[in-house]
Amino acid sequence: MKIYTKTGDKGLTSLVGGQRVSKCCERLESYGTVDELNSHIGVLISLVTDETNRLFLTELQGNLFVVGGYLATDTSTHPVRTGNVVTPEMVQKVEHEIDRLQEGLPPLRLFILPGGCQAASYAHVCRTVCRRAERDILRLAETGAEVDEQVLAYVNRLSDYFFVLARWLNADAGVPDVVWRRGE
Repeated sequence: MKIYTKTGDKGLTSLVGGQRVSKCCERLESYGTVDELNSHIGVLISLVTDETNRLFLTELQGNLFVVGGYLATDTSTHPVRTGNVVTPEMVQKVEHEIDRLQEGLPPLRLFILPGGCQAASYAHVCRTVCRRAERDILRLAETGAEVDEQVLAYVNRLSDYFFVLARWLNADAGVPDVVWRRGE
């Protein structure tokens, strides 16, 4: 199988179901950002040493393929494939992981600056890309496209997860969070 098809040379690509659309439409922007997040998670995995976290991050990568498949489907012309459905259980699993990571962390009373150890700093990059993906998905919904509430909940929860993971990674590395103080 050749990797290049030349079918996108004029700025169009195919959605699930074969519909041709512009490569710069809101739908492509939304799942393109999800794909970008997935790539950043790959870098983060290379920096994380804890096996439990590495396995969960790898699971997230697979789930982001589900999200991308959902977003690549124009539900007004083609039904969503069973494998591209974001479930409440997927959202709950992220919530449970957030709870697990927060167990040993001190309460957060002030804003913290993104940073710390290398892995935590990269978790913050994942968090901000995830927030952009969420905004892109919301923009898609504002065009009138149907967007399942579980997709939005999942992506919203992921950004919270990356924030907590960054704090956990810093704590695990013995690096304190850098507290933001106005005027400093």
